[in-house]
Amino acid sequence: MNGFLQDFRYAFRVLRRSPGFASAAIAILAIGIGGATALFSEVDAVLVRPLPYARPERLVAVVIEDRAHHSRGAASPPDFVDFRAGVPAAWGGGGAARR
Repeated sequence: MNGFLQDFRYAFRVLRRSPGFASAAIAILAIGIGGATALFSEVDAVLVRPLPYARPERLVAVVIEDRAHHSRGAASPPDFVDFRAGVPAAWGGGGAARR
């Protein structure tokens, strides 16, 4: 414990003599700690905590695929209502949906 206290006092004296280095060191530590905290928060929210739904394994994403233009995008609410009602035009010409 005594050695740690001596090391801490020495580090404090060195940092006091060069305030530019001390500021840079403190800023780098703050950025590192902030980045680690942000990353942990994202991982915790996305991977660790369960989704706030009764049966999350039944959630799906409805996506519109335009093969002519090689693009994909989320379906709009009116498109989703048409899909759910089984409107053939919603499937692009009356074709059946792949399941």
